[in-house]
Amino acid sequence: MPRAERERQMMDAAVRTFGQRGYRAASMDEIAELVGVSKPLVYLYLNSKEELFAACIRRESEALVAAVTAGVEPGAPADRQLWTGLVAFFAHTAENPHGWAVLHRQARMHGEPFAAEVTKMREALVAYVTGLIGATAREAHGTPDLADRDVADRDVADCDVAGLAQALVGAAESLAAWANETPGVSAKEAAATLMNFAWTGLGNLMAGERWTEQEKRETAHR
Repeated sequence: MPRAERERQMMDAAVRTFGQRGYRAASMDEIAELVGVSKPLVYLYLNSKEELFAACIRRESEALVAAVTAGVEPGAPADRQLWTGLVAFFAHTAENPHGWAVLHRQARMHGEPFAAEVTKMREALVAYVTGLIGATAREAHGTPDLADRDVADRDVADCDVAGLAQALVGAAESLAAWANETPGVSAKEAAATLMNFAWTGLGNLMAGERWTEQEKRETAHR
């Protein structure tokens, strides 16, 4: 068998084992048994358990970002791009539950250098969403030359575009974890939940409607 194919099999088995059992409990013996090879061969191909885990995180991170990027409809309205990107995100995490468990739970639990690999993935997703929110503001206000960094000052009032993107990505991550543990929730249903939660609010924000503490008090006195 070609080395690349054998390594892919080992990585698949490792992702499954790490996702199901966690980094600490997973053993190289179990991974070797799943592939049908000896443990020394796993070490020969992939070195240490730590390096194998880091390689799994990198592979799953790259696959997730690639799936989201490929799922987006270029040139579509901003809300359509977000919708297709979210559907691709939730479809990928549902189809790869062990990989998502490695990224969402295991990598974060065991510190550096594993958490740094997940941070890279998250930064890529946040950068995409930041650009999308900026594009939305430009569409809403007819300012195609507006830079993303200027959106907070000129189009989205006092809100930080990067902060909005962080919140949206964080919500998607939490929702994916919930959807994977809840039978019957499809990728489109999860995406629609987040669109209803986030995009409606963004639409109001683009129209200049903002929640404030003063408004909250006035509503309470009515």
